Amino acid sequence: MTYKESFLFEVKAEAEKTKKLLRIVPEKYFDWKPHEKSFSLSRLSSHVAELLGWISYILESDELDFAKLDYKPPVISENSDLVTVLEENTGKAISALEKSNPEDFDKLWTMRSGEKVFFTKCKLEVMRDFALNHLYHHRGQLTVYLRLLNVPLPGLFGPTADEKMM
Repeated sequence: MTYKESFLFEVKAEAEKTKKLLRIVPEKYFDWKPHEKSFSLSRLSSHVAELLGWISYILESDELDFAKLDYKPPVISENSDLVTVLEENTGKAISALEKSNPEDFDKLWTMRSGEKVFFTKCKLEVMRDFALNHLYHHRGQLTVYLRLLNVPLPGLFGPTADEKMM
């Protein structure tokens, strides 16, 4: 299996798991935070919905320079917006992967803020660490938020305690 095939399989599978979770984020708690330093539920959820899109950004650019970045988080006013953002970003990731060549994964990619360089790694490493592992981290965090709000959780890798009780 090539890197392209592996990433395509993983992106598609993880998008479906993530969609199951985003569909149940309760709008009435969008402003809720478990701690004053934490993201709100809507901000964390929208971040989770965006992360697969970073794969396209990594494949289609050579760096991310925060000093030049004009980032605006998506406006989320209802639960369906989260799924829409996820689907758009999944589509971008799949499109970029389908266009990629084997040598693209070995090209270097840099994260910086102006002159300060945080890292330079091959795109394969950055897609794994900065996009996918980042998604898994925040998606797990989202399950904790939902558990604290007593939202029954869907199984992502098998049945949950909530599903066994149903």
